[in-house]
Amino acid sequence: MAEQFTIDKKYAEKMDRNDPLKKYRNRFYVKDNEIYMDGNSLGLFSRDAEESLLRVIDEWKQLAIDCWSKAEKPLFLYQDYLGKLLSSIIGANEDEVTVHASTTINIHTAIATFYKPDKKRYKILVDDLNFSTDRYAVDSQVKLKGLDPVECVKVVNSRDGKYIYEEDFVNAMTDDVAIIFLPAVLYRTGQLLNIAYITKEANKRGIFVGWDLCHSIGAVPLDLNELEVDFAVWCNYKYLNGGPGSSAGLYINRKHFEKDPGLAGWHGNVNETQFDLNQKFEPASNAGGWQTGTQHILSMAPLEGSLKMFNEVGVERLREKSLKITAYLMYLIDNKLTKYDFSVATPRNDKRRGGHVALEHDEAIRINEALKDNGVIPDFRAPNIIRLAPIAFYNTYKDVWKLVEIIEDIMVNKKYEKYEIKRGLIA
Repeated sequence: MAEQFTIDKKYAEKMDRNDPLKKYRNRFYVKDNEIYMDGNSLGLFSRDAEESLLRVIDEWKQLAIDCWSKAEKPLFLYQDYLGKLLSSIIGANEDEVTVHASTTINIHTAIATFYKPDKKRYKILVDDLNFSTDRYAVDSQVKLKGLDPVECVKVVNSRDGKYIYEEDFVNAMTDDVAIIFLPAVLYRTGQLLNIAYITKEANKRGIFVGWDLCHSIGAVPLDLNELEVDFAVWCNYKYLNGGPGSSAGLYINRKHFEKDPGLAGWHGNVNETQFDLNQKFEPASNAGGWQTGTQHILSMAPLEGSLKMFNEVGVERLREKSLKITAYLMYLIDNKLTKYDFSVATPRNDKRRGGHVALEHDEAIRINEALKDNGVIPDFRAPNIIRLAPIAFYNTYKDVWKLVEIIEDIMVNKKYEKYEIKRGLIA
């Protein structure tokens, strides 16, 4: 039976008392008198992440060059250890996951590997709502083949500018499509796509299928092996709390390990001959073969502590609270804020919703700034969305209740009117 929400504060306090994950809030650096609702953009720093970072710094301090081989987790193979921790979160084999570079570089790496255009198959199928870096990388890879993105990048436009309609993509899977690359969760509206349906249809047609998991990993349970996905990329600093600029993630289905990595580098060479410095590249027969240069250890270390928490709790339990607390937020919006012309752009169905709520309003940009000056950290996405992400690890139901009270106060007293219609550099 669906949770019976009420609008009074006592309900929120009761939910917090009964929250099985409440103890984890104290493992994060949560500021007093601030409601942090931007964990879908940058997750908070945890004491667990701090501990693993400080350990690695101390190993560098004490061991110098020997930290590569004699650290508690030998740093030369640190990406394999983190890949193992990540694999359980996304339903992958340990050798199919690596931590490497940035999301954009990993897109380049994957597309360069799988995109081998010929006269029959030469198109990459994408949407028009995804975060722009994905399209930049796809277009760039097409140009590197000497081809024209206008002819080779097949864009399926959204019917309404808010959502992706999966059947439109299935209908667009023509014989000339080589790759389909889509976001698992839309960064603006928080729509969770039917990954299984699209992947199955692509597989039927012999189309490689890749997913951008930036807004789903750590928020939504995934099983990439069961889905038979070919590749996936993601950042580790949103729901996974790996820290600003944290090294990103890459998944390569092991059935493709015989492929030559599209962007080769010495760190993708088999470990045994890496330091032989041969002029012929010998790619490792695992996701590590897609590594390029030396890994960014200090940008990886906080992720270790965070991932240990994920493995301790389990994504399914985090998802259970996430669905409940985002549903509660939408309930409060419906019952307290619609009279001020707010609406929710995020799908209500649990199977169609990621980890954040997209609040729509014509004055979103100014309301967003007013929220910041009233103790709330949200973010704005053009043209009219305030993204609010109550994170299962560290946000409370009382946070959500207070958030809605603050928004109502901003509207009643027209506090937003003193702000310019101008977004900040990072929104």
